[in-house]
Amino acid sequence: MSKTSSYRLCMLVALVALAVIFSGWASMAAETKKKEDFENRPERSIQMSAEYPGVEVPPGQAVTMNLIFDNKGRTNENVDVSITSLPKGWRARLKTDQYTVTGISVPWGEQNTVVFEAEQDKTVKPGDYKFDVEAKTTDGQFKMAQAVLVKVRVRQVGADARGVRLTTSYPVLRGPSDASFEFSVEVESKLDRDAVFDLAAQTPEGWEENFKPAYETKYITSLRLKANSSQTVAIQVKPAMNSKAGEYPINMKVASGDARAEAKLMVVLTGTYALDAGTPSGLLTLDARQGKPSVASIFVRNTGSAPLQEVKFMSFKPENWKVEFKPEKLPSLEPGELKQVEITITPYEEGLVGDYSVGVGISTEKTSKNLEFRVTVKASTAWGWIGIGIIVLVVLGLTGLFHWLGRR
Repeated sequence: MSKTSSYRLCMLVALVALAVIFSGWASMAAETKKKEDFENRPERSIQMSAEYPGVEVPPGQAVTMNLIFDNKGRTNENVDVSITSLPKGWRARLKTDQYTVTGISVPWGEQNTVVFEAEQDKTVKPGDYKFDVEAKTTDGQFKMAQAVLVKVRVRQVGADARGVRLTTSYPVLRGPSDASFEFSVEVESKLDRDAVFDLAAQTPEGWEENFKPAYETKYITSLRLKANSSQTVAIQVKPAMNSKAGEYPINMKVASGDARAEAKLMVVLTGTYALDAGTPSGLLTLDARQGKPSVASIFVRNTGSAPLQEVKFMSFKPENWKVEFKPEKLPSLEPGELKQVEITITPYEEGLVGDYSVGVGISTEKTSKNLEFRVTVKASTAWGWIGIGIIVLVVLGLTGLFHWLGRR
């Protein structure tokens, strides 16, 4: 075999060896990360939530959405689930693509879903209808409940006094304050001639509004309609920044000479849900000693426009450590409100010195925030004095030894 061939063979073997080594490292890193994620989770924690807790539909339309089960613990859970109450005139069930569902399995660290389906019969009239869904783990340790509110609304028709009519299927839209809302309105001309209709809207102060043809992106301020014809127009509205939760009327108007009509629309803002947390200094480091508590102070601020209820705290800590919060939870937090929370971290008394990570989770039903503290565990001062004492004894012993040898 030539020298060139031998060199190439050696290079190939080396590359294969490196690939094997890097593959092993990557596998070990992934396994370590998975292990850390597992250890940082609570033993058991599972939640149920509806994809859309409140919806609005016209009479006769069915409702379909996902119920989401989120297993945040480190134990696989089997959950029994059922619809415990439903209004008269409705049929409802929990299902998958093939089956009606009475139970669901949720592996640790994962989510799983079932489909909530409700159908109304001809006796259902416009109004509000509530469905209650309950779930519990098979051992009964965790119980969950979720309400789904369905509002049945008829098509709202605008004025038809002067040769034009406005019709919309969904006159009320609901959502957070930082969202954009789009109403679909049908403009129907009753005139026996072609006409150009001007478009306008009365909105709350600071709101933005634009009109555009259905399924198009260009904005318009007027609409040309042929005699006795109709066309769908979309009206987009954007709430003013930091708009508070509440009901906001939108009055859409069209006019062409004496032909005029109005449509009463409504935007229901639920507010925005956001929170911020941190330390007054901005640093997330803490010095501690084995078995001794150390205290850190954090702030929690509601940076949204809607109140936050039941602000809870949880920790992700090394084994045998203690983390305590004072207070343990905040019953409510108004928009812009800031509160201080003390965290007491106590390292394991027999743990090794070094740097450790302690995670702090702040959560509500609507939003959450995570902090990660770097805790440096130092040796106890008692061991320092013991070390000094040993050094002094050694020095005294050596001094005595030298003195004794000198006398000889």
